[in-house]
Amino acid sequence: MPTYHYTAIAANGKKVKGNIAAESPFAARRQLRLRNIHPSSVDEVASVKKTETWSLSSLQGVNKAQIVDFTKQMATLLNSGIKLTEALSVLTMQVSDVKFRHAINDIRDRVMTGESLADAMKDYDRYFDVIFVSMIRVGEVTGNLGGSLKTMATFMEKRHRVESKIVTAMVYPMVLIFFCLAAIMILTTKVIPTIGEQIINAGQELPWITQQLMNFSAVLTSWKIFVLLGAIGAIVFFVKQFFATDRGAYFRDKTILSLPLFGPLIKQRVVSRFAATLSTLLGSGLAMAESLRIVAETTGNVLMKKAVKQARERIMSGADIASPLRDSGVISPAIAHMVAVGEKSGELETMLQNISSELEESTDMVIERLSAAVEPVIIVFMAGVIGIIAYATIMPILRISSVQF
Repeated sequence: MPTYHYTAIAANGKKVKGNIAAESPFAARRQLRLRNIHPSSVDEVASVKKTETWSLSSLQGVNKAQIVDFTKQMATLLNSGIKLTEALSVLTMQVSDVKFRHAINDIRDRVMTGESLADAMKDYDRYFDVIFVSMIRVGEVTGNLGGSLKTMATFMEKRHRVESKIVTAMVYPMVLIFFCLAAIMILTTKVIPTIGEQIINAGQELPWITQQLMNFSAVLTSWKIFVLLGAIGAIVFFVKQFFATDRGAYFRDKTILSLPLFGPLIKQRVVSRFAATLSTLLGSGLAMAESLRIVAETTGNVLMKKAVKQARERIMSGADIASPLRDSGVISPAIAHMVAVGEKSGELETMLQNISSELEESTDMVIERLSAAVEPVIIVFMAGVIGIIAYATIMPILRISSVQF
């Protein structure tokens, strides 16, 4: 549990300082107030924060499936008539992740003191993003928190399912590449050098291709490999720094969308996510301008973010949203036209749902086709590389055999 250093005013009016262990800054302040101490500042102790930052649990990613399950169970409990604080208490006992359980505990305690659920969850953006918090806020305002949670659970489950399909499609090719690289490393660092030394000791000349593989093996097994890895690491570092800038992010996303094979898949994924998110937010009762602001923050693509921001500005000035989406280069003219039709007919939410569903079906087909095309290419590439290494290994052996006979 984190430790916080506080500066406060005691009941006698004197200024006091000290440390207190709590699950969050809010929990620390609450404990101090119960002691009749009024804190003016509460800061996490640096040494503790540093230790927690490098702990194993903090290096683990957030389990999205766990968040989806929590949201579904929360919706079920609230729709069954159970009170919010009681539902949070029940779910706390079912959560296995320690940090997530602490977060829910703190959220429950804050709700019990009168704070809104949305404001309490906002401080835990590691688990609950801006879309989630906005949906919760709408549910609290409209008095339909259970319905908002159910809608959010469906949205998250759908998004998680699409992401899982993409990851699953990449598993087999990555496994093939790994074993290919492992085979190449073993052959070039163990087999080729041994055979090459025997041939050189026998007074025979190495074939050109065998000599080149010997040179490559010498690089892999010497200090030069560390220089090479250091150079690669430096390049990766500077590329990441460049991509962190606005210009670099724009260049990166534009390049990714222009890729010959994966570009169309990523573009469909971006547009599908935009349509599904905007449809969900509009369906929850959120205003168009606020929905577009949230979508812009969560789109994950700089080009799409720019287009959504321009669409929001046009909405604020009383214009349509289809034109900036069409000009973005991410959304096709056909989809932009469908958005315009939905906007004019007042059925934008339904139109966006249809767009998202169609794009998801198209994305599934693209993933299947890419998997069917990539796997044979990788296998052929592996066979070619290993065949070249095998040829470089067998050639000198055959030369020695011919000389001996």
